[in-house]
Amino acid sequence: MVNHTSSSYSASVPTEIGSRQAWLVFAAAVFLVSVPVFIEAPLVRSLPSLSLALTGGWIALSLFLMSRPTTHFWGDLLFGFSWSWLAGSLYWGWLRWEPLLHLPVEAIALPFAILCIRRNWGLVGSFFYLGSLFGTVVTDIYFYLVDLIPYWRQLMQIEPVLAAPILQSALAQVYTPWGQLWAFILASVLLTVGILPLIKKELHFWAFSGAVLSTILVDILFWLAALAA
Repeated sequence: MVNHTSSSYSASVPTEIGSRQAWLVFAAAVFLVSVPVFIEAPLVRSLPSLSLALTGGWIALSLFLMSRPTTHFWGDLLFGFSWSWLAGSLYWGWLRWEPLLHLPVEAIALPFAILCIRRNWGLVGSFFYLGSLFGTVVTDIYFYLVDLIPYWRQLMQIEPVLAAPILQSALAQVYTPWGQLWAFILASVLLTVGILPLIKKELHFWAFSGAVLSTILVDILFWLAALAA
């Protein structure tokens, strides 16, 4: 059984700002947001059921880690990652053809995360999930504002080897003054929301910051992939 007191205590105990533990949590959050780009995305496209089943493994491992005082905050972080993995498996496995469903599916664990925060349990994982979700929301807003949704739909209906012309058309849309303006505005929002919590000492704020700021990294990787197409 998970030690709720230990888990909530570890997430809220103040640490020295910029401490080694805080930076480790930050780096782990960045890594866990980036993982789906390299691992989950190809897995869920070819084996969506396996990707979905792995959610249970992530949750089991996270609960095991949370039950041990020396690893509980790592388990806490992994618990929040499990919900992001679940949402990614559901959407990209079966619903990726409809962009309008992306945010509702990504927010599938939002009520649970809010409940955990209100009960002061699983704070590191819950704030990581919220940071990841916030980054997703900002990215999707950009897609809607710059009218990239039609390209999204087209990309989901073809094989990856045929994606180059569509990606080039999408890039042309991004390079318009309107696209560049909103890229600057929304990147500034991500930077502000991601950096401000770093003045806090609690680990869950560092997990949130890592998840938010890594959105910029992931978006840059997608941009580079489009350039290389």
